[in-house]
Amino acid sequence: MEKPSLPKGTRDFGPSTMAKRQFILDTIRQVFQKFGFLPLETPAMENLSTLTGKYGEEGDQLLFKILNSGDFLKEVDPAKLESRNSKSITPDIAEKGLRYDLTVPFARFVVMNRHEITLPFKRFQIQPVWRADRPQKGRYREFFQCDADVVGTDSLVCEAEIIFMIKEVMSRLGVIDYTIKINHRRILNGIAEAIQAMGKESELFVAIDKLDKIGVENVKKELSEKGFNPSQLDTLFQVLSIQGLNSDKIESLNNSLSASNSGIKGLREIQHVFDFLKQYGESDEHVELDLALARGLSYYTGCIFEVKINSVSIGSVSGGGRYDNLTQAFGAKERLSGVGISFGIDRIYDAMEELNLFSPQALLSSKVLICHFDEGTFNHGLHVLASLRKSGIASEIYPEVAKLKKQLEYGSKKRIEHAIVIGEEEMKSGIFTIKNLINGEQTRLPLETIIQQLSN
Repeated sequence: MEKPSLPKGTRDFGPSTMAKRQFILDTIRQVFQKFGFLPLETPAMENLSTLTGKYGEEGDQLLFKILNSGDFLKEVDPAKLESRNSKSITPDIAEKGLRYDLTVPFARFVVMNRHEITLPFKRFQIQPVWRADRPQKGRYREFFQCDADVVGTDSLVCEAEIIFMIKEVMSRLGVIDYTIKINHRRILNGIAEAIQAMGKESELFVAIDKLDKIGVENVKKELSEKGFNPSQLDTLFQVLSIQGLNSDKIESLNNSLSASNSGIKGLREIQHVFDFLKQYGESDEHVELDLALARGLSYYTGCIFEVKINSVSIGSVSGGGRYDNLTQAFGAKERLSGVGISFGIDRIYDAMEELNLFSPQALLSSKVLICHFDEGTFNHGLHVLASLRKSGIASEIYPEVAKLKKQLEYGSKKRIEHAIVIGEEEMKSGIFTIKNLINGEQTRLPLETIIQQLSN
């Protein structure tokens, strides 16, 4: 019989891995709630009409399609089948797809529930998404995202709050060497105007977004192949090579993009975001205006973000931005501007593993294991177990009579912190031996004292 296997780009998560993942998820969830975001969930699958056209051409190609139920070929024109053109056949055999991200389903939810929600509407969503991408390190076909979005306001304080949240998440996770890259789609449009590339913005943005991955020469080569001339490329890389503090870059760009209304408006909005940081009492430490940051998703219209942990080889661990027209893509007459951020749990996990940032406490399961010697001490142990759990202490009892050594080995392998050993003497006296399974120390105490110490 063939051994079972997993689809490429997917993984199982055992208990020790889940403990670490849960630590990341809980940390991000707590920060989202601290900033006033409410929880939301949407279905794993959406109608393909909801998903297509929202992510750009490259994104549409990465959508997982779900075959229609039953005989999905029954209504397909035989001529289409003979043509073997998958794009022409897909609408006939697949009406649904797995969600690519959480932002488009959120926009769909807002449009469908517009009269039930209060604007500005702040929501967070922590669920898996799927992309038909080529699996590699840090890139999977199924992965979790943690999104927070606010829709129904143009205020740039929302962009500043995204930066605050990113900083707090990184601090709580113990990550100290990271960069929050920020740019603006209007600045990018201004750059396109400056090199006289209007109408070719998509090709331009997709190429320069790869700058830190493939280097200057490869980006120049890609743009040359798409029809950009040497003069355009020279001007482009003069702008992209601007260095210095964020304030220095903004000053230089005010000169370089002075002829572009779009570019100047984008620079003003970026400046407002930095001003809000100062007013809040935050510096722009960890925040970098990166002119090459474009982000491939076509629905962004304002500020865009990307977060990179500098000391690891993994790509960005978070990204987001402002979108002005996403709800209108679903036929909404009302313009609802939104801005959001998404954390990639899997990449954060891989980065923290590489940096050895997980605390041993994140791996602990039960706090106490109750050990015993026979049926009588087992039954007494059940009463002790009830007392521990009523006090909110995670605990368990070894489920069958076995040698003490075997019970203690079980506790150590499960990374249980303490073991309470119950024998005849403990039953009579009410004084119990509690052993620290991590450092080997043990002492004898009344149950009330043990509960008090463990609760603290």
